Amino acid sequence: MNDELKGEVTRGARALVVYPQMRGKGDLDPEARLEEAKGLALAIGLVIADAIAIPIREPRPGTLFGEGQIQNIATACELNEAELIIVDGSLSAIQQRNLEEKFKRKVIDRTGLILEIFGERAATAEGRLQVELAHLDYQAGRLVRSWTHLERQRGGFGFLGGPGETQIEADRRMIRDRMAKIRRELEQVRRTRGLHRDRREKAPWPIVALVGYTNAGKSTLFNRLTGAEVMAQNLLFATLDPTMRAIRLPGVEKAILSDTVGFISDLPTQLVAAFRATLEEVTAADLILHVRDIANPDTDAQKRQVLDVLGDLGVLGSEVDDEAEEGAEPGIPIIELWNKWDLLGPEHAEKLREAIAHREDEAIVPISAVMGEGCEHLMEVVGHALTADSKVYSFLLPAADGQRIAFLHARGEVISEEDAGEGADGPLLRLQVRLAARELGRFQAL
Repeated sequence: MNDELKGEVTRGARALVVYPQMRGKGDLDPEARLEEAKGLALAIGLVIADAIAIPIREPRPGTLFGEGQIQNIATACELNEAELIIVDGSLSAIQQRNLEEKFKRKVIDRTGLILEIFGERAATAEGRLQVELAHLDYQAGRLVRSWTHLERQRGGFGFLGGPGETQIEADRRMIRDRMAKIRRELEQVRRTRGLHRDRREKAPWPIVALVGYTNAGKSTLFNRLTGAEVMAQNLLFATLDPTMRAIRLPGVEKAILSDTVGFISDLPTQLVAAFRATLEEVTAADLILHVRDIANPDTDAQKRQVLDVLGDLGVLGSEVDDEAEEGAEPGIPIIELWNKWDLLGPEHAEKLREAIAHREDEAIVPISAVMGEGCEHLMEVVGHALTADSKVYSFLLPAADGQRIAFLHARGEVISEEDAGEGADGPLLRLQVRLAARELGRFQAL
């Protein structure tokens, strides 16, 4: 790569966004895909000079685009004074190099752009490790010194710890060694996370996980329900590291609410693997709240993307049909939250209310996380979902058994409590208590 291209791009640089529209591929329409790509670029402080979609009939192995299309892109760069070209698709190392030579500008693809965002946003040690592993995996297949364009704007964390670490970029063996070391450290993180999860399971507090497409409003809702101050901005991937807070729900003294990384179409495979530990929090949840931006024209396509990822994580359970084996693994219950209701027009809102009425077999709650509309009803729905399998049990306990009696009061709904005479160890109490199945299991383990 030419030296004049290195370190040239900084925050505030003007970027031309190009979406290569492959025939028969992609759920999102070109305009929606361009809007999403522009959102990704804005998330790291770039200025959008222009955004264009270019239909691709047959991808060129050396450049992806045809010669005429390359000339059109070059002209757009000149007209808009673009310093950087973002190709909202996947480029091979050869394609990237050839395009940079033709355009005499830095070229990055969708994977590289998302990696840049993740490099900026990761706030915890685990997040930084995951980002670095993903970047190194990506870098391993790239030409030496081909990725120094945005790291110079920041020091400290990010890819390879910032500028100056050229030996890692220049030495593939060192990259492999570093990746092996990071994997060992992440395995330790997973073990620690597992221990924390085990402790949470011993303390009978249900876990509720917020999931959804990036920028659907998960963090805004998280803040609304918990009173926390998690970063919630109109930016893609505003949340990267899982955040957990305790909340009180009707019928549930305490539950743990978890905010997770947003999903996105065509998430780089390196990041799907590297962020597995982060998404493991979803697999341990008792209930999933799928937050959808119902005002987005592509909300259905976004839903499919989220469900695809959840399916890959194994949280949707086994497919149940007439030929399914008995005892098929049930999935984690999901409640859909149709967020940004305040952005809908009256006619659109009425159509969606009719749609909800006709989908009685699905749990759907319309809300506005920003305005707070529907959030109180949501808390009731979540509380009911967590206690839906509750039954009334009768317990005969020694009056001196303070631990178990306190547990029943804290984790269940005590319907009645009365003296039951004398036992071998003193006075007895009879309690009628409504308990969820998981709470009963915890009680029996005491």
